[in-house]
Amino acid sequence: MPNNGEERLSSYWIDSTKLPSFQALENDINVDIAIVGGGITGITTAYLLIKEGFHVAVIEASTILNGTTGHTTAKITAQHSLIYDEFIQHFGEDNARLYYEANKEAAEQIAEIINLHGIDCDFKKEDAYVYTNSNDKVQSLKKEYDAYKRLGIDCEYLDNISLDGNIKGAVVMKNQAQFHPLHYLSHLVNYIKESGAEIYEQSVATHLDIGDKPIIHLRNGAKVTANHVISASHFPFHDNRGYFARLHPERSYVVAAKPEKTFPGGMYINAEKPKRSIRSVTIDGEDLLLFSGDGHKTGQGEPEKKHYEALEKFAKEEFGAKEILYRWSAQDLVTEDRIPFIGCNNEGDKRVLVATGFRKWGMTTSMVAAQLMRDILIGKKNRYEELYSPSRFKADPGIKTIVKENVNVAANLISGKLDSPDKELKDIKEGEGAVVSIKGGRAGAYKTKDGELFVVDTTCTHMGCEINWNSADQTWDCPCHGSRFSVEGEVIEGPAERPLKRIDPNSIDYTTS
Repeated sequence: MPNNGEERLSSYWIDSTKLPSFQALENDINVDIAIVGGGITGITTAYLLIKEGFHVAVIEASTILNGTTGHTTAKITAQHSLIYDEFIQHFGEDNARLYYEANKEAAEQIAEIINLHGIDCDFKKEDAYVYTNSNDKVQSLKKEYDAYKRLGIDCEYLDNISLDGNIKGAVVMKNQAQFHPLHYLSHLVNYIKESGAEIYEQSVATHLDIGDKPIIHLRNGAKVTANHVISASHFPFHDNRGYFARLHPERSYVVAAKPEKTFPGGMYINAEKPKRSIRSVTIDGEDLLLFSGDGHKTGQGEPEKKHYEALEKFAKEEFGAKEILYRWSAQDLVTEDRIPFIGCNNEGDKRVLVATGFRKWGMTTSMVAAQLMRDILIGKKNRYEELYSPSRFKADPGIKTIVKENVNVAANLISGKLDSPDKELKDIKEGEGAVVSIKGGRAGAYKTKDGELFVVDTTCTHMGCEINWNSADQTWDCPCHGSRFSVEGEVIEGPAERPLKRIDPNSIDYTTS
């Protein structure tokens, strides 16, 4: 916990967890199953597959559990905002019920693992609420409540709840849970390691050859040959199905604050926009709250720091919070029909499996994915396979969403090329990043507090969109498909595989730039 009220620009989950480190893969290896991605999905899937006797390797581009998993709000719930009435309308009652039951069973499985291994991870049962302050959303909540009852969900509708504010109504899903995700997952990592699985960090998978046995090629030249490959790398590292056009990226924000007002317990999310999600957390023996939301498409909209400021204002106005202790952000992917893609990358072909598009609800969805992919690989019938199949295509609402998203991509591609930078390189201050003009061209510049200057080409290496500066996280973000790059130009988030082109600032004539 920060000393003297100092705010940390980092995830509490990561700060409070000591994780083992692993070496990069330098030599060629052969395994039964190679999992690309060391987040909650990859680690959980490895855990389940080891129990089936498979020789498993986890390949992580950065460090394990440091991506979206380490920046979650960590609600273990089947209440994924207002979705069940929508799913009944679009996919029918049977499929909506399957979605609920898949996530309900996943939550129960997480609880079973915690009990089996005696994991101390602040696991706590809580009711989950979707509430509204708007009269316009009351009818939507009542429709959601009716959907809950049709699907057999343990629920309640309330005209008011114990939160302060002008609450107009809420629908409650009973007996959900919250936990410390990395304390839970660090135990699974140790189990995996002790069970003989291989884990490699700083090992970037760049492409895949699919023969009788798939071969993963790493950036450093090493190769992984496996009977089966699982892509659990947030955005699929092997995109031969056009996932970049079937997924859109969104960023959301979290602040941890010390409230002055009494918190009634429970987990909350509002029905309207901007989103406001609330849950409790204990940090160094003190009861705090996590406020999250204010999501937007990656690389688009107002400066990212404005989203933190909006959450901080909400925490202060609604809960009297006077001290912000942590803040962090996360990125997630959304499919065209809001149901994740989980299963065989090509229908019926077990050589390559994929899990992506969790729509910010990765705690239960990761377990859904791990169990489903395990069952596919061991030949066990799983009643959720068709619902989550990456090969599916639902014309309603899928086609409308795809058209809308690709119009958005095209607009950002064009506008980025026409955008005129408003700064010159010589104007960049220490600790500042910005798009700048260099001899009439567009470039990205960042100057450290020590005065070191990093300059990059702002053309995204995925499909040529122009990246924008993220002042809150100090990254370069692509508004088209969500690729993110460090100040040095290294890839942080896909679908981009290659770093940005670096420009040597010493080669630039400042007098003419």
